[in-house]
Amino acid sequence: TWHLKKIPQIVRERTFSLDSPKFEAKAKLELNSVCGIECQRKLPVPSLSDLKNLLSYETVFENGTRTLTEVNVLGAVLDPAANTTQRPLRKKRQIYGTDSRFSIYDKRFMTNFPFNTAVKISTGCSGILVSPKHVLTAAHCLHNGKDYVKGSKRLRVGLMKTKSRGNGRKRKGAKRRTSDGTPSFQWTRVKSTHIPKGWFKGVSGDIALDYDYAVLELKRPHKRKYMELGISPTIKMMPGSMIHFSGFDNDRSGQLVYRFCSISDESNDLFYQYCDAEPGSTGSGIYLRLKEPNKKKWKRKIIAVYSGHQWVDINGEQQDYNVAVRITPLKYAQICFWIHGNDENCTQG
Repeated sequence: TWHLKKIPQIVRERTFSLDSPKFEAKAKLELNSVCGIECQRKLPVPSLSDLKNLLSYETVFENGTRTLTEVNVLGAVLDPAANTTQRPLRKKRQIYGTDSRFSIYDKRFMTNFPFNTAVKISTGCSGILVSPKHVLTAAHCLHNGKDYVKGSKRLRVGLMKTKSRGNGRKRKGAKRRTSDGTPSFQWTRVKSTHIPKGWFKGVSGDIALDYDYAVLELKRPHKRKYMELGISPTIKMMPGSMIHFSGFDNDRSGQLVYRFCSISDESNDLFYQYCDAEPGSTGSGIYLRLKEPNKKKWKRKIIAVYSGHQWVDINGEQQDYNVAVRITPLKYAQICFWIHGNDENCTQG
């Protein structure tokens, strides 16, 4: 079952105007992270002042203006590092052994929940709908730690279309729609983006994957079913430790690709797994299906954001994993605050 947890409060303290970003960084869909599982376990627990710094955030608006919002964190429980069991090491590849991904061609599946919550980001990533007008994705799809990527100046989100307009009649000059099961997209402009300060180099030393998440606010609401946020349980609390996600992998152009797999290892902020994935699916929302407390109903919730393929340092050796950023109570509080603009809606996760 989903266990309800008390959520810390993120409170806005001050907002400053910053210079407009240059938007000159190259989009990099594969990151080289240095701090692996062993390194993560040795990291000190962040203090309250660290958290206030890491969870402060930048907002970039459609017109190119940028602000920094400083926050206070109330009621945070500073957990000691999660103790995780050592798992056997696996081989090096983004596709591990037999490719276990499923391309979804049938429009009925593609445009129904939960698959219809997957969206395409114009910088080459994927994302997931988390409210009538918000999308959750990976921070590195928009920012390389030092500057915003080139394509993020005119950022757009592609939602899968259910049917073509005009009762099947082809409009003059319109492109013919493909009938091979590849989705067509309705592109929507992004009004603003929020990225936690913990993602920026200089705040967290090297790039810290722990903060590789961002929320985009769309210009117009999408009127579709979206996926709710959940708090990431530990591996032990997951049935079969199974996770699921769908995205738009580059090697299967235009197709919606679904996969599920079990998690191999975890730290406080990250999941390490061998779900088969290729660049393009980065930023996808990872979800679980658990029972609602005291109800017989099952519910899917997003518990992590897929960050991509990583070389990580384990016992002095470079190993590779596909890594996801867990939604902890603190991150839940922050993402929920970005969506609702207040913390009243974010007291229980």
